[in-house]
Order: sequence, then structure tokens, then C-alpha cells
Amino acid sequence: MKNLLSFIALFGAFQSFAVSPGDSARFYYNKGLEEKTARRFLVASQNFEKAIEFDKAFTDAYLENGYANLEMRKTDQAKANFTKVYELQPSNTASIKELTNLYFDYRQWDKAIEFANKCKDCTNSDRIIGMANYQKEEYVQAEKYLTKAVAKDPKDAQATYTLARAYLDMEEYTKSVPWFEKAVALDPSRSAWMNELGLLYYTNNDFKGAVRIWEKAKDAGFQTGNDFNENLGYAYLYSGNYEKGETLLTNILAKKPGNKTILRDIAQILYDQKQYDRSLDYCQKLMEKDPKDALALYQAGLCFQKLGKKDKGQAMCDQAIEMNPALASKRTKSMDLGAL
Repeated sequence: MKNLLSFIALFGAFQSFAVSPGDSARFYYNKGLEEKTARRFLVASQNFEKAIEFDKAFTDAYLENGYANLEMRKTDQAKANFTKVYELQPSNTASIKELTNLYFDYRQWDKAIEFANKCKDCTNSDRIIGMANYQKEEYVQAEKYLTKAVAKDPKDAQATYTLARAYLDMEEYTKSVPWFEKAVALDPSRSAWMNELGLLYYTNNDFKGAVRIWEKAKDAGFQTGNDFNENLGYAYLYSGNYEKGETLLTNILAKKPGNKTILRDIAQILYDQKQYDRSLDYCQKLMEKDPKDALALYQAGLCFQKLGKKDKGQAMCDQAIEMNPALASKRTKSMDLGAL
């Protein structure tokens, strides 16, 4: 009997020292918080995982483990932890907020929109919904939410640019321009945005604006090529800076000696700008490439007439019409030869 009583007493002593799963979970959770505060995120995460082993429904441990993984840029693990919190507590605002941002970063646009609509604590919900809708090519919805976003944060260059793009893709070019201007003013390092703004100016026949912004794009480091220089060259011509325009375009022609389109465009633009001597030079270059080029001969004849040499010019036009009878209609119509 004495031995039995001793065993019972000893068993009771062991029971008094036993630790419940909940106590173990809380111990490792607190240890994880200490390590996280000390910015030892890997060790912190390991402790949070141990806490979860003892309590599979420990939402705070999942949440803190998610934050620790974010610090380590382990976004997949972070997303898994925040998703678990959301499954356990669908109204948990912290997990909804993190999942909103993660779905957006993962380019899962529908899920980003879904969670942004649920996120009461997200100051950027309009931004995320607007930009996600833009990526989905839902431009009207993008405009709706991005307008709200830039009203909340007028210094948000990316949202401002995306709103400009939404108007551009809706073919609302006039509305697009001021938002592009705001975007490049907010972030002058974005040379690609400047190039797009230059194309808009050019499309709207604001050639001086196009020249100004394209020059800024070059200064900001935009990688120029033949297409860029061709557009800039034409903009120079249209804005009256003939020397710069001709220099750029003739440099391109040196790389593409068989390109007659650029020569013809230059001749036409200079003619329209009343630069008849200059236009005549390019008509001559066209005829040097092809003596049977009736268009070039006809335009050369027009240039001579504008320069006061009417007889010579008329004779050249008549000769061109013999070569290409379709040119006869140009006697009474606009002298734009581009349609022929």
C-alpha cells in the first residue's frame, strides 16, 4: 500500500509539470515575436511554425508567420499563411489587406479586385481596382477607380500614367494628354512615358510639343532608334526646324538607301511649308533614283512654278502627266501627292 501511495504522489507531481498544447503554442508564438522584433525572421518563422503545430487554428501565429515571410521576400509562403488566416477568420482585416496586395503583385487581377472590394482598411483599394481593371482592358472601370485614386493621392505617378493610358486606349486622346503631362511631371525619369506623350502631341499636330518632349526623353535616357529619330525628324520639319529635321532624316536614309518614302515625305512636307528650294532638292534625289518617277517630276514642276519659273514648271508637270495620266486631276485639286 505504501508503494502504491508513493506512485500516486509521484504521478501527481509529473501531472503538475505537464504542459498543454495551448501553452506550448503560446510559448513558441511569444518566442517568434521576440525573434521577429530582433529582425531574425527565419528563426521567428520557425517558431511560429512550431506554434502552429501545437494549435492548427492559431490565427495570430499564421498572421505573424506571414509577416515574417514577407520580410524574407518569401511571398508564396506569406500568401499561404494569410490565406489560412482568411479561411479561419473571413472577416480578418489584416489578412484581407495583405492578400489584396499579394494578389495584385501576382497579377491575379480578378482576385485582387475581389479582395480590394472587401478591404475596409486599404487606403489603396481604388488604385488596385483601377489598375487591375486596366490590365483586364476594362478601361471604363479603370477610369472610374483611377480618378478616385489620383484624387486621394495626386502625387501617385504610376496611377496617373495608367489613367492617361486608359484614356489613350479608349481613344480619348484629348483627355489623355493632360494626364500624361502630369505623369511625366511627377516622375521625370520615365523617358518611355515622355515618348508616348510625344506621339500623342504628334498625332494631335502639336509638333512643337512633340519636339520639346522627345528632346526631354532623349536627355532622360530614352533609347532612340530609327523609328524615334524618324518621328522626331518629321516633327522638326513640321515645326519649322528644317536643318535638324533634314539631318535626322538623311541619317536614316543613309542606313536605308532604298527607302523612297522618306524622300517623298520630306519633299511633300517642305512643299507644304513653302520651302520650295528645299523641296526641289528632294524631288531631284527621287528622280536620280528613278528617272521615270512621275510624282517627283510633277512636284518638281510645282516647285519651279512657285519659284516664279512657270513655263519650266508647267512643262515638267505636262511631261509628268504623260508618264502618269492620273496626275492630271491634280491640276485643280490639292497638291498633296501622297494618295497617288
